[in-house]
Amino acid sequence: MNRKTLAIALGAALSASLAATAQADKLDDIIESGKLRCAVTLDFPPMGFRDENNNPAGFDVDYCADLAKVLGVEPEVVETPFPDRIPALVSGRADVIVASTSDTLERAKTVGMTIPYFAFQMVVLTREDAGVNSYADLKGKKLGNTSGTYEAIALEKDQKAWGTGSFRAYQSQNDTILAVAQGHIDATVVTNTVAAATLKSGKYKGLKVAGDAPYVVDYVSLAAKRSEYGLLNYLNLFVNQQVRNGRYDELWKKWVGDEIKPANLTVPGVYY
Repeated sequence: MNRKTLAIALGAALSASLAATAQADKLDDIIESGKLRCAVTLDFPPMGFRDENNNPAGFDVDYCADLAKVLGVEPEVVETPFPDRIPALVSGRADVIVASTSDTLERAKTVGMTIPYFAFQMVVLTREDAGVNSYADLKGKKLGNTSGTYEAIALEKDQKAWGTGSFRAYQSQNDTILAVAQGHIDATVVTNTVAAATLKSGKYKGLKVAGDAPYVVDYVSLAAKRSEYGLLNYLNLFVNQQVRNGRYDELWKKWVGDEIKPANLTVPGVYY
């Protein structure tokens, strides 16, 4: 092959590569499809749940709708249990994760995480007759939590360090709370928002909050495929705009209420 032929071949290969790269932009794909598929967990009120008409509702559902609106497309909620959030994204069943996903370094090895769009404080949820009045009282108790969540990982780690009691993982938040109410476990750790919604619902008699869990604030992010830089950049700007235009506060008051102040989404002393 002479130099001229080689140059033509290399140029064609480069052009094909660039064309393929351009076609692979997920942000453009979403806009062209006219639909945004959001992986949302619907057993985590007030972030995601089904209303009395069995329709998806909650903070994350509205957040997905807000994102779809600015993109000029229709939102589609892909109901996704906590353990299935990342598989749903990686397999292509969802375009983005809007499901209160903690921004752990381990998850960031698989998917791209945005700046925080929400933040949770953890509290102890137990029964009034379980003899638990603080986090320290969990030692030696039967504990459990929702598989794959930030609080489950932290609680199981402490239980193993104590060397006493037991820990059981559940597939959903509802299963975990029901296990506490029915006495299968003595206590769990949930977000302050879940605890408030659970007690307010009146569905579970005899439950109470037994103080804060000594965990760091749980910052949660939107997520997209790790290689989709254009989409991730857009999502970061969207989160920023939601706070700047007051929509974050609106959604907080709508779904969490005025009893708890909107969480600060920044880490003091650290640029994120």
